[in-house]
Order: sequence, then C-alpha cells, then structure tokens
Amino acid sequence: MIINKAYKFRLYPNCEQKILINKTFGCTRFIYNYYLNKKQELYKSEHKNLNAYDCIKDIKNLIQE
Repeated sequence: MIINKAYKFRLYPNCEQKILINKTFGCTRFIYNYYLNKKQELYKSEHKNLNAYDCIKDIKNLIQE
C-alpha cells in the first residue's frame, strides 16, 4: 500500500521579498507571452511550429536586447 503525504505551506514575505516575487513573475509572464506570440506568428506565416529547444536557444538573444 502506498501512502501519499501532502504538506501545505504559508509564506509571509516582507516588502522586499514581495517586490522580488512580483518582478520574477513579471519577467516569466513577459517571456511566456513573447514566445507564445512568436509561435503564433510563425504558424500563421509559414505553418511551422516553434519547439521548446528553439525557444531556449533564442532566449540568449532576448536577454541581450
């Protein structure tokens, strides 16, 4: 018999940590939406799909911008 355990955690970040969390989520939201738009445009124009490996290779160029 397998018994699964679950844990719940509650975080109480201070003001500095809240700012850092919001910046992190903002950056990840930007990157997700950027590559989603890029995938949709590529599919509309060339009917090709952009895979995750191509996005990972391209993220270096995005960071430099």
